[in-house]
Amino acid sequence: MSAPARHACPTCQRPIVWSEEFPFRPFCSERCRMVDLGAWLTGAHAIAGEPIEAAPEAANRDQPNEPSGGRGGQG
Repeated sequence: MSAPARHACPTCQRPIVWSEEFPFRPFCSERCRMVDLGAWLTGAHAIAGEPIEAAPEAANRDQPNEPSGGRGGQG
């Protein structure tokens, strides 16, 4: 059997072995995993590409669900 693969933590560059010794792999720790997640959530990490327009359903969320007239056709 070959030796476990060695990698650098994507967050702090600490060398790790791809084994049960590092349960948060590819990160060296839960802290580094959470730092990476935070970077995705704040937009520091992103997948390159053209921005997409909001779906029509998303634009309608801010509008009330009442039909025109404001009282649901009553009155």
